[in-house]
Amino acid sequence: MTSQTTSRTTSYNLRALCAQIIFDVIEKGNSLSTAMITYSKQVADKDRALMQEISFGVMRVLPELEFYVQSLMDKVFTGKNRQIHYVLLVGIYQIVYTRIPHHAVASETVNAVLSFKKPQLKGVVNGVLRSFLRQQTPLKTQFEQQGNIQLHPNWFVKRIKEAYPQNWPMIIDANNQRPPMWLRVNQQHHTTEQYRHLLHQNSIESISDQNLTSAICLVDPVPVNKLPEFEQGSVTVQDLSAQYAAYLLAPQNGETILDLCAAPGGKTTHILEIAPQAAVLAVDIDPQRVKRINENLSRLRLHATVKVGDGTKPEEWCDGQQFDRILLDAPCSATGVIRRHPDIKWLRRDSDIDELAKLQYQILNQIWPYLKPNGILVYATCSILPNENTAQISRFLLHQTDAKLIGDTMQFLPTEKGGDGFFYAKLQKN
Repeated sequence: MTSQTTSRTTSYNLRALCAQIIFDVIEKGNSLSTAMITYSKQVADKDRALMQEISFGVMRVLPELEFYVQSLMDKVFTGKNRQIHYVLLVGIYQIVYTRIPHHAVASETVNAVLSFKKPQLKGVVNGVLRSFLRQQTPLKTQFEQQGNIQLHPNWFVKRIKEAYPQNWPMIIDANNQRPPMWLRVNQQHHTTEQYRHLLHQNSIESISDQNLTSAICLVDPVPVNKLPEFEQGSVTVQDLSAQYAAYLLAPQNGETILDLCAAPGGKTTHILEIAPQAAVLAVDIDPQRVKRINENLSRLRLHATVKVGDGTKPEEWCDGQQFDRILLDAPCSATGVIRRHPDIKWLRRDSDIDELAKLQYQILNQIWPYLKPNGILVYATCSILPNENTAQISRFLLHQTDAKLIGDTMQFLPTEKGGDGFFYAKLQKN
């Protein structure tokens, strides 16, 4: 490590960086994963797990933390002092949800104020944290009594109550948990049992899935650099439900296959692990995320043609080509993956759902002519809302007379030990 890098990663306050991450998400509308990538470059490797725990944790329980701060202050920090509000959220989160000693939390959180050049506010922050430590139990009771224990926006709770009158509490509960870490074993390198043995040799315990041969769940998550042969492409981190996409598509060697809205490339690489001699075109609209597709292909030593392209305008990048199979992982509300991306709860709006449904329908209709006769299209979302899923497919089948549904649609709901919320429909062109 160079001296320049060392100085960059030793002179920082981790709590201040976490507060800035949360500020960027809530106040600027940036995604949590983007903010994490930006700020994690400024910290030492040993601190990145704690940065993730605090930043994701605050997003997960945001209404609870907001309730505590508002109860303890006559007026919350606003305007030029707004970052200090998020410093308080970071401090209180650590007291409630981590095992970090309270004196260390208070010291580091108060010092975070200096990173924002607000030394005059150290006393206020210290006072609020001390008040919380004294009043934590009654405040917790008050929060539970005032009713927003779901930790989700009201519009979302209303929608899933309507869609899942029996299951909605289970969905809320799963969303509020830390997500399990699922892996996909590259069957070109190892059988799943062989890879599980490798994990065991490295003191990493795992459980295999009963339905998908490639899928295993770690008993305790680990950093990817601890996974044996990760850089050699033997394994990919991919949720259980997401792994169904390539299996449903059932790619064959020699076929021409389109993976549309493909970034970051997890499904692209899975297609090629199943059918290494398939000709795969991976397309995504976001140039930055397209880089991730190339990185994943490179790590797994697989080849696909990768393009930046708009799914609503395939004529601009398709060159008149038709495909044996198309995987359309449509842009969606991502309401099935909230536990992995808790910022979705606060960035998404109720009005977004209808707009996303229009976009999905447009892409589905625009790409359909590029599927060969008898070809297969798998429509996928990481949403649990019917507007984007069953209603979308019913509408498409009503108007597209040469399309038929193969089997039943599949709606996975997030479960504590299982996969995320995903939807699949397998369509064939008559």
